[in-house]
Amino acid sequence: MYNDTQQCIVQQTEISELVQAVSGERKSQVVIKGCSLVSVYTGEIIPDIDIAIYKSRISYVGPDASHVTGRETRIIDAKGKYAAPALADPHIHIDQFVLPNDIAKYAIQHGTTTLFSDPVDITSICGYDGLVWFADICKMAQVRVFNCIPGGVPVDPRLSNAKGITPEQIGQLMGRDDIFGMGEVFAWTKVTKQDNATIQNMAAVQELGGMINGHTAGMSGTKLAMYAASGIASCHEPINYDQTIERLRMGMYVMAREGSIRRDLYDILKEISSKGIDTSRLMLCTDGLNPTDMQAGHMDHCVREAIRAGINPVQAISMASLNIFRYYRMDHMLGGISVGRLADIILLNNIESFDIHTTIIDGHRPAKHNQTIKVPQWLYETVGVDTLYETDLAIHARGDEVAVNTIQLRTEIITKLGNATLPIQNERVCTTDTVWKVAAIKRDGTQKTLGFLENFGTGYGGMATTATFHDNDIIAIGNSDSDMATAINLLIRSGGGTATVIQGDAHAHMPLPIAGIISDTKMGDVAEQFVEVRESFKKLGCTYEEPHLIPLFLPFLALPHIRIQSNGLIDVKNNTTIPVITSEK
Repeated sequence: MYNDTQQCIVQQTEISELVQAVSGERKSQVVIKGCSLVSVYTGEIIPDIDIAIYKSRISYVGPDASHVTGRETRIIDAKGKYAAPALADPHIHIDQFVLPNDIAKYAIQHGTTTLFSDPVDITSICGYDGLVWFADICKMAQVRVFNCIPGGVPVDPRLSNAKGITPEQIGQLMGRDDIFGMGEVFAWTKVTKQDNATIQNMAAVQELGGMINGHTAGMSGTKLAMYAASGIASCHEPINYDQTIERLRMGMYVMAREGSIRRDLYDILKEISSKGIDTSRLMLCTDGLNPTDMQAGHMDHCVREAIRAGINPVQAISMASLNIFRYYRMDHMLGGISVGRLADIILLNNIESFDIHTTIIDGHRPAKHNQTIKVPQWLYETVGVDTLYETDLAIHARGDEVAVNTIQLRTEIITKLGNATLPIQNERVCTTDTVWKVAAIKRDGTQKTLGFLENFGTGYGGMATTATFHDNDIIAIGNSDSDMATAINLLIRSGGGTATVIQGDAHAHMPLPIAGIISDTKMGDVAEQFVEVRESFKKLGCTYEEPHLIPLFLPFLALPHIRIQSNGLIDVKNNTTIPVITSEK
């Protein structure tokens, strides 16, 4: 009771001070003078506007801020510049590559001050403790980070090693002010088929006032309606106009995606613009960015693409600000420039090119130095496999040749069932120019599946990674057992990451020692390593445009058709394991 009363007094004091600041009784600390205001509330650009800031809140918006200006007020001359609300990313995975405080540095540079994070990988590896640790360190970042409870891991407890969140833990997490609800429920059949655990968790989140984000890849018609009826309010998976408009007509919010894995925003919004479709339930998002893309641009790039697609600049900004906060029920505090709102503001040199001059968060420019993150030792110890030898990767059979099931790559992400006849030498199944070996190894070494992958490369060597969606088994690919084993052992020693080995030499190594998915170095260093890894795939003879995505998605049970986990080769549609060897000759 005491704490509640104390909080009430603090809130009353803040309200009283802000009202006094609006009247001019208290002088504001900052005044931005002479800007053109981008009003996402009315769709206007209003010239010659002053914006005053008292502490973290906006205290005045209008033609003359002299009554709130004092001798100590700092004046920012914004003549010739545009003032717009700072941007937000409504769906992004930031538990990858680098720590959140380093991601924040680049987000701010690109005008983004709020991230809605879906920490599915740290949760799938480390469970509740990992999620709590991650949410806690996000509070130390210089941007606002709202995390969620991952929605749908494990996809199938029978086939997956991923850790999940219990209903009791959901109650504890929803008591935090930095948890907005449940992240993308990507195994949508668990909703349409009324999986009891999934529905129970969704109901618990909704009863506690949380949002639930969606993942409706491949859905339409009745199945999509069933999914939407469950209370899932949004989706970031539409890849074209038809999928987008179907979801909008159902009353869902749609996040048009422009990230490192898919870039669908331009084509969707070009047709939205040409048909004059209302954009109030459209948002822009990235879904996640690799280190090189994060350095080049973030939500500012999404806004530029929306403008290029024909969207009015004010609408485009609203899709990356106000619309997002309306969706998350936070627009009374964020998403626009108006009195009483938090002072998250960007100053633009040019609105058409969306050239950012300054980012302001909480009424001030962010400090140059972030807090140091302390990582507990147990997060450095998630890869517990003993040293592997090339003999551990041998697939044994008798005879001259063997018929096998394969994972046949259709794209970097989508697979189908293939088959091949492979030669046998010294009772070991051999690879060919087009059929390579793939291994999935549980991080503690207790399970292992060896299979075959078609259409990966034409060269020679091996690679391995611990960063995969969303089970994070060790995945290794190659046509040399020796090189594959060397790559795996390199990751065991570094605590995780990605490595490529060709004829015994390590051609690339990106260490990710924190839970096997996050580096403890800076973005610039990881970006260089990432580029080296991507280029090394080409040396393996891989011709796909984004080859690093192949091992990332090979275990992912929410996409068709054939996946590999440490407990077997998996037919996703039928939720069953299938044999690797079908017959020996």
